[in-house]
Amino acid sequence: MKFLFKLFLLLMLVAVTFGAGWLVARTGIGAAVPIAELPELERQFAERMRDVALVGRFTVTGREDRQASPDRYDIISVDKVGDDQWRWNARMRYETIDATIPIVVTMKWIGDTPMITITDLSIPGIGTYTARVFFYGDRYAGTWQGSRVGGHMFGTIQKGAEAAPAAQN
Repeated sequence: MKFLFKLFLLLMLVAVTFGAGWLVARTGIGAAVPIAELPELERQFAERMRDVALVGRFTVTGREDRQASPDRYDIISVDKVGDDQWRWNARMRYETIDATIPIVVTMKWIGDTPMITITDLSIPGIGTYTARVFFYGDRYAGTWQGSRVGGHMFGTIQKGAEAAPAAQN
């Protein structure tokens, strides 16, 4: 009986270790590629996206007669954690939601332009989203889709997380 108990504990330890490793790999939590080791364009992007705010507006398809709504994302940092995987340490504020979370997304480069590609990304407590957002100079633009609505988003990249007041929703 003692042997079976020890075997059970060993199997549980292996399962927990495997699960933790899978979670780290899946979420990108852990070591990022050192910024000095990134190719030049990726290094410039990671440096540019440190302590910034994406401040702009978003639209909702089907509500074109309404003014675009204020939108803001405070970006603490952006780290490359895999081949096309980047971890965005971001504070998101929308209606009653105010959360700082690390989100790992796929980012592709089209020439010198980085683009986030998210397909059915589930953010606990917030929702599931699909988006394509590109960045160029001090601007960003793209499309987004939630579970029930979608639209466009666009704005400027402002240095300093407190570069502009938070959007009032």
